[in-house]
Amino acid sequence: MKKQITVIGSLNYDMILKVKRLPYEGETMAAEGISTAAGGKGSNQAAQAAKLGVPTYLIGAVGNDSMGEFLIAEAKKYGIITDRVKIADCSSGLGLVHSLDDGSVHATIVRGANYAVTREDIDNNMDVIRNSGVIILQNEITPDTNLYIMEIAKDLDCKVILNAAPAEEIDQEHLALCDIIVVNEVEASFYCGREIKDLSSAMDAITISSELGNTWVFTLGSQGSVIASNGRCEFVPSHHVKAIETTGAGDSYIGALGYALTEGMDVFEGGKFATCCSAITVCGIGAQQSMPTLEQVEEFRSNLFK
Repeated sequence: MKKQITVIGSLNYDMILKVKRLPYEGETMAAEGISTAAGGKGSNQAAQAAKLGVPTYLIGAVGNDSMGEFLIAEAKKYGIITDRVKIADCSSGLGLVHSLDDGSVHATIVRGANYAVTREDIDNNMDVIRNSGVIILQNEITPDTNLYIMEIAKDLDCKVILNAAPAEEIDQEHLALCDIIVVNEVEASFYCGREIKDLSSAMDAITISSELGNTWVFTLGSQGSVIASNGRCEFVPSHHVKAIETTGAGDSYIGALGYALTEGMDVFEGGKFATCCSAITVCGIGAQQSMPTLEQVEEFRSNLFK
């Protein structure tokens, strides 16, 4: 497999509010603190892949503003190749994150420049896409652009990972064009048309989903993940760590899975590797800065067997 990844997706300027709980309706509540960070599912997933050492291109858009300048500078800092990120005549994407003491997060995003990524941008970057072993997508750019990539990817000799988040309607024909689909419990419930509330219900539902002929991954937060592919279904438990903040855990998992595939791992091996990456990520504040390098992952894995 070609050892290059192209992530086509979002870049968001994240404002992270540290709170003990969410405010009640009509309540004005003081946050305990605020931090800012580069985010967006696309940029986060690209950051994790790049930090692991695989050449990683990001195709996306930022606004003509200071937030956009910050997002590109941060992406470069983590090794993402950013020369395919365009500057659109609008505001950059924005994420407002409430981070609770137990590590859980509640986020709202403003699409901004992320919805300026078009089919024409894909055509203009085919040189990069053709040389990639893995393409990673999410649902934070326009559905039309995503569907276009799915339609052309089968002729490009690469694997397509779709992080189908946020959950939105995608027809079965286009889902079947994706090699691997990764969703959390909420998104899995949406696509399966049934509530995914525990490991048992996840195992039942993912078996049916994988009958499309592709691979499905359900990430189950602190429990771990369930992977179904080619008639095989396996639970990959999480690692017990002291979580500080779960922002970016899922993105770390997906970026790491993309890296694992370029290294010749199958999806089950890749899922175990990705689980280690997300475990390290939740031990820090913010997404991209907390994601591990390959050396950190190797150290973490070696300590598991001591």
